[in-house]
Amino acid sequence: MKDPSWERSDVLEKLTAAAALLERSMDIRLIPKNGARLAYAIHGARDKNGVAEVQGGIIQKHGKLHSAGSCAFGADEDVARIVLTVMKFDPNMRCVAALRFSRNILMVLESLLLECTSFDPASEPPGISTMDWGVASCCKEGVPDVCYDYGGRGKEAIIRFFGEDPIDVTNNIIMISNRIINIEL
Repeated sequence: MKDPSWERSDVLEKLTAAAALLERSMDIRLIPKNGARLAYAIHGARDKNGVAEVQGGIIQKHGKLHSAGSCAFGADEDVARIVLTVMKFDPNMRCVAALRFSRNILMVLESLLLECTSFDPASEPPGISTMDWGVASCCKEGVPDVCYDYGGRGKEAIIRFFGEDPIDVTNNIIMISNRIINIEL
């Protein structure tokens, strides 16, 4: 069994490295209004205290990307919910990034043969969180590479990338960034 303190340090180290790589290499147009989210959980995480994230997300400032804060455990409730829900379907899928959605980005994702699923927030049953229900509905037949929604009721449309670790997720985001250079979003 891994030493819990060692694993927590490893999660923070990998997440910090991935955030730095995204700051240098991600297309700025992928950033949602409230910043891109990047989170990574320890094995067997049960609540937000087992999920680390870039606090405040990755934001654009003066035309450049920056992490709004450091990487730390105790992720934002919504981001933690996404990771924890995905882990219920596949405990090895412990990383998520949330980016801006556009139909042109979706076309690039599909051209890369990434498995993409979606949910409609308007169909959410009463009394359940959109993240719990929406992400779970996308994972019924296994965890996809990407889960997206079109937004609604004042919520921005978002693409969520899933992976085993931040490098998996970051590599997909950089690959997409390189493909959308000349595409209008």
